[in-house]
Amino acid sequence: MHPIQSLLSQINEQELWTEIIKLKRNACLVRPGQLATNLYYVESGSLRVGLLNAEEDHTIRFAYQGSFFGALDSFISETPTRYSIEALKSATLKSIKKVDFMRLVNGSSEQKSNWEVLLLELIKQQMEREVDLLTTSPQIRYERLLERSPSVFQEIPHKYIAAYLRMKPETLSRIKKS
Repeated sequence: MHPIQSLLSQINEQELWTEIIKLKRNACLVRPGQLATNLYYVESGSLRVGLLNAEEDHTIRFAYQGSFFGALDSFISETPTRYSIEALKSATLKSIKKVDFMRLVNGSSEQKSNWEVLLLELIKQQMEREVDLLTTSPQIRYERLLERSPSVFQEIPHKYIAAYLRMKPETLSRIKKS
């Protein structure tokens, strides 16, 4: 069984969800400076994790149906997050508290292994993205995202994909047409 499915199955069986959250488009789930130690599972909709600085709003990650996500800096360190999480489309999420999730993960070697697999995959994805942003052209970044996550183009508005790829929306449109 896939690690996400295994974790989901156990969370459901043990009834560990603390809340079902419905967000309208553009609603903010997490704001910078907030302690955000819950994890979320996206039942429907799409969201983005962003970082705002003086010059621009950076898109760090996306979450859409079937994915776990959260403000991982806050989840791991139990300090206020630097990130915002907002709904790009109306979304329905399930929430689990860190203490309940970690109790589940630490309760069996199978779930601990599933969590490690998910974390390692996340680290690998972040490293690949960082290398892409530093060393490849906009065309190659687009092609690699299309190869890794083709569904992102159906789920996420193009202006956010462009921001994620560190290019202007016009550049993304031109690349898609070519």
